[in-house]
Amino acid sequence: MGKSYRIAVIPGDGIGPEIVSQALRVLDRVAATYGHDFEYKELLAGGCAIDATGEALPEATVAECRTSDAVLLGAVGGEKWDHLPGEQRPEMALLGLRSRLGLYANLRPAFLFKQLCAACPLKPEIIGEGLDLLVVRELTGGIYFGPRGRRATAERGQEAFDTEVYSEAEVERIARVAFEIASGRRRRVTNVDKANVLESSRLWRAVVTRVAADYPEVELNHMYVDNAAMQLVRNPQQFDVILTTNMFGDILSDEASMITGSIGMLPSASLGQGNFGLYEPVHGSAPDLAGQDRANPIATVLSAAMMLRYSFGLTQEAEAIASAVEQVLAAGYRTGDIMSPGQTLVGTGQMGQLICEQITKGA
Repeated sequence: MGKSYRIAVIPGDGIGPEIVSQALRVLDRVAATYGHDFEYKELLAGGCAIDATGEALPEATVAECRTSDAVLLGAVGGEKWDHLPGEQRPEMALLGLRSRLGLYANLRPAFLFKQLCAACPLKPEIIGEGLDLLVVRELTGGIYFGPRGRRATAERGQEAFDTEVYSEAEVERIARVAFEIASGRRRRVTNVDKANVLESSRLWRAVVTRVAADYPEVELNHMYVDNAAMQLVRNPQQFDVILTTNMFGDILSDEASMITGSIGMLPSASLGQGNFGLYEPVHGSAPDLAGQDRANPIATVLSAAMMLRYSFGLTQEAEAIASAVEQVLAAGYRTGDIMSPGQTLVGTGQMGQLICEQITKGA
């Protein structure tokens, strides 16, 4: 029997509306194929919300998200709003949503479709049969949410500060997410920190080590963040699940995404307690591509697939989307960011249509 779900949709800025529209198109095809009902409520956040309401994250958006089963987001920000002070910029909408919706666990998979091996910047002998790792990033603590400010000094002029703060409870809950997921994968967790320098990392490492004792089947190793950045390009296959802080995860997940060929291919999930989550591509708003039918919608489509899996428990439907994407790539269709000689160039809308057709064929 089909199920009904209420989805808060935040297209955002730049290419956001274009890529989100293709993800909704794919969800509609899934609904028609498997007998489900997805109800969408479009909301404002980011630069477009600043233009319309004067603030990046209107209260109405937060309230609507809280009454929904999940949130699908495109991208926010752009040069148009770069002149604004930090606390008024469109990106603050993301921090606000994560904090106010209690989304503390960010899952960023980095996998390489075999059809895109040529787009990977690493040598074939390094990538081997492909890549499949997952960055589990703490999302509502650390330096992005700690005390910050500016102050005047007599000798050095103004100074600015941002503070890294983590509690035992915050570290334990994200560590358990990583170990639970690793238990269903290849059972390896690499904890990434800077415990040789930072006191917050020393607490982080101690708590992670303590939690690991509850998962004896999962191998735990520790790595400093600078070494982890190097190892991601030297030997990415050594990683299964990478567990790390908010700032380190922000940086490492973007690095991991690029070794898969294109940042336009990778989805993400931000989860809280229960089944509620926010799903978005890891790339930005790319305003230079907006309105040109050139953006790659696959990361957003795969984000929708993660929503089906993690928030709705629709595993078969999520796998149908992933399989459809793989079949389209196998047939040689590419958007410009993953284009290679001998392939067929398609636009944003055609890529969405091709994925929809494959979902129908595979049902």
